[in-house]
Amino acid sequence: MQIVEKSGEGLSRVFGVTVPAGELAARLDARIAELAPQMNLKGFRKGKVPAAHVRRMHGKALMQEVVQEALNETTQKVLDDNKLRPASQPDLKPESDMNAVLNGGADLAYELAVELMPDFEPIDTSKLKLKRPVYTPTDKEVDEALAELAKQAGTFAPRTGKSLKAKDGDQVLIDFLGSIGGVPFDGGKGEGFELTLGSGQFIPGFEAQLVGAKPGDDVTVKVQFPEGYQSTDLAGKDAEFAVKVHEVRAPVEAEPDDALAQRLGLSDLATLRETVTKNLEQGYANQSRFKLKRALLDELDKGHDFPLPPRMVEAEFAGIWQQVEGDKTAGSLPPEDADKSDEDLRAEYRKIAERRVRLGLVLAEIGRKNNVQVTDQELTQAMQREAMQYGQQAQQVFDFFRSNPQAQAQLRAPLYEDKVVELIFGQATVTDKKVSKKEIEADDDLPDGY
Repeated sequence: MQIVEKSGEGLSRVFGVTVPAGELAARLDARIAELAPQMNLKGFRKGKVPAAHVRRMHGKALMQEVVQEALNETTQKVLDDNKLRPASQPDLKPESDMNAVLNGGADLAYELAVELMPDFEPIDTSKLKLKRPVYTPTDKEVDEALAELAKQAGTFAPRTGKSLKAKDGDQVLIDFLGSIGGVPFDGGKGEGFELTLGSGQFIPGFEAQLVGAKPGDDVTVKVQFPEGYQSTDLAGKDAEFAVKVHEVRAPVEAEPDDALAQRLGLSDLATLRETVTKNLEQGYANQSRFKLKRALLDELDKGHDFPLPPRMVEAEFAGIWQQVEGDKTAGSLPPEDADKSDEDLRAEYRKIAERRVRLGLVLAEIGRKNNVQVTDQELTQAMQREAMQYGQQAQQVFDFFRSNPQAQAQLRAPLYEDKVVELIFGQATVTDKKVSKKEIEADDDLPDGY
């Protein structure tokens, strides 16, 4: 085997690797000698298949295995012998005729391009000084949250009084039968259906035509199915619904009292108030941590300047730019980006990609130096949390993660980052700073230049 360094500039290294045809042939012979005694082929006694026959029947397939094994071993040898830390999967470019190699008539020669992790010393995180914004919800906010909870937990009761006409926000109990051109269609019939007017449950225009209806009314509702409707048989077509109104029910708001608490599974109003308060506090605590983390990342970004692996930056930028193009197609670009040229957007988002890569490398290096690890138990718990979001498919999703190392890596990365961030919080000097609700909820802009 021969290994020659062809070039080395910045974070890039290129090596030429040659594995002689004789070495490959010796490996193939050893592989055939290992397999022949285990083979059971028609016309031969078990374990008595001649090596020449195995070579004739399976030689090329076995040589493919030998070549792949040689590629893996020599690549790892290059990395180990030169003490290289690759930033991404090395690129292998064959320089020999692979058909000739597989036929045993040529050396295996290839070029190995490696992009290296930058060599840098992270800043001393014990010297960082960070301010954590802190906000405590007021009694008024708790009262408002309770009132909103009571509103959401409201019920409906039959409308009484002089006017029984349905209003927007009322619930109507209806039967309906839909037809197109006088012919009923599948899925267009319902009986005893409770429909809240203005909820958007039915196609546009349906609910509005029931405003003003009274119990006992027969209403003909005329609508047009949207062009993009899920059923292609109905999309874009005009339809009529014969609707029978049985009841009109007005909303009845619940009061924040013991009864509401008990409906929600709690003992009394005091316990409900305590629960709501804790939920608000937790929400603001999450916002506080987010802002503290953002301040930390800004300090880490300012404190480091080193070459970035180009392919890592390109991969990060490609992911960002794909999202930008998707937003452009959907017409949902942020207002501040809407009038910018592609050239300007690319320049700005490339800086963001560089920032992300730089911070990722810094956090990874700090974690490495402090031996931060994500345990199997922590990863399993993350897999379970993710799977539980899929309801009845939770077990299938969990099994997918358990058998897919790449999917596990996607879950492991944010766990690792959070552990490193918590480590730095513990090393840095963090002081609390009381802020207003407006300040804790304000969006943070990127630093100047991004």
